[in-house]
Amino acid sequence: MNINPIARKLQSTDGAEIAEAALVLPLVFMLLLGIVWFGRAFNIYSTITQAAQQGAITAARASCATCAPSNHFPSDGTVANAVYAVMRASSLDPTQIPTNSNPPNPMPCVNPPVPCTGTNITICRQVLLNPAAGIQPAQCGTIVSFQYPFQFYLPFTSLNMQQITLSAQAQSRMEN
Repeated sequence: MNINPIARKLQSTDGAEIAEAALVLPLVFMLLLGIVWFGRAFNIYSTITQAAQQGAITAARASCATCAPSNHFPSDGTVANAVYAVMRASSLDPTQIPTNSNPPNPMPCVNPPVPCTGTNITICRQVLLNPAAGIQPAQCGTIVSFQYPFQFYLPFTSLNMQQITLSAQAQSRMEN
């Protein structure tokens, strides 16, 4: 009896492909899941950096050109609202911002120095920007910084349910 070559190959199949698929598919799935979660972490980092930049721009721009110097710049609440607006636009919950455990320690550009304000979102006004750069003259500006938590969901790995804290900091020179 003459069996064609394809039928002969099918008769000798012993399930090796199924065993290989059973070993490889979970690894490929974990790799894809890791790519998704690291991509989400990068997206959140990008968003909070943009929110900090928007807060710094808001804090550095005069709100009233004819007001007294002490009331010249926006309040902390206005700066925080600018940060919150960017976060809400990307569906991030601003209420998850923890107390800033790593606030900046900038050099003041006025005497007496203006202290940094805020617990969750730290706003430093009248500070020296890039004092050690030496390329350009140092400028006076604002720094806004805060942190945001992120939790990984990667089952069967050591990263599963690990929480990391993403930090964002931005600066903007003051303009009148």
